Amino acid sequence: MKHIPVLLDAVKSTLGEVHNRTIVDCTFGAGGYSRAFLEAGANVIAFDRDSSVLDNVMVLEKEFKDRFKFVNKPFSEIKFLDENIDDIVFDLGISSMQIDTAERGFSFRFDAPLDMRMNFNTGITAAELISTVSEENLADILYNYGDIKKSHSLAHILKEHLPKTTFQLKDLIKNTHDIAPVFQALRIAVNDEMNQLEQALQSCDSLLHTGGRCICVTFHSLEDRIVKNTFKQWCSTTGDPRMPIVDTAKYKLLKTVTPSDIEIENNIRARSSHMRGVEKL
Repeated sequence: MKHIPVLLDAVKSTLGEVHNRTIVDCTFGAGGYSRAFLEAGANVIAFDRDSSVLDNVMVLEKEFKDRFKFVNKPFSEIKFLDENIDDIVFDLGISSMQIDTAERGFSFRFDAPLDMRMNFNTGITAAELISTVSEENLADILYNYGDIKKSHSLAHILKEHLPKTTFQLKDLIKNTHDIAPVFQALRIAVNDEMNQLEQALQSCDSLLHTGGRCICVTFHSLEDRIVKNTFKQWCSTTGDPRMPIVDTAKYKLLKTVTPSDIEIENNIRARSSHMRGVEKL
């Protein structure tokens, strides 16, 4: 499937004029966001832990030279940046390239090793996760990251059979559980996605200066809840997301955008997306 950046027009509109600004693209992927920012005259620092993106990186390095820098690390590592940062953008979740590359093991459309690592050079695979964590911890992963109601019974089945491939996992669960949430839960756990997001967001406040914007595009309720609550906390003078936003807050909320029917028709992977943003005051 051709890669189409999700909610790119909304992100560009929310950022406004970016000429000569420095933007951190925390999720490089196929480079759609980075290219759009560079073509608009911005300087871009892009992060991605997946080494398979390096071909796309080299294209932008050749075309835009010193205006583009790439860091082959998780976006939680933005805390070590010492550049003057104007804006930070997250396009969260899994990339089209990762889904569509069968051997990565992210999709149940292909029979492949049950891997699911965003950085295939480090960490444990989904199959290794199932075999090494306790049944209780596996049940917690399935419940917390996939909202699996009968998580303990499913964890028992997985520990009993220890699937090694995507099709083995699919065959074990297809008659009793929705497949997609199970794959999502394992993927999130393998890549420590929620902790990575929380760490990265905590670093954004110290990196952004007055007028700087942080924009996040999310694809499921878990990451969207983290972003929503973090932004509300930043926009409250008390630091409590339950308290009302007032004029003396450190940040102001920007518009929340969901995809139009036309965008969903052109790019089905946009259907669950939300864009949220804040501006530092």
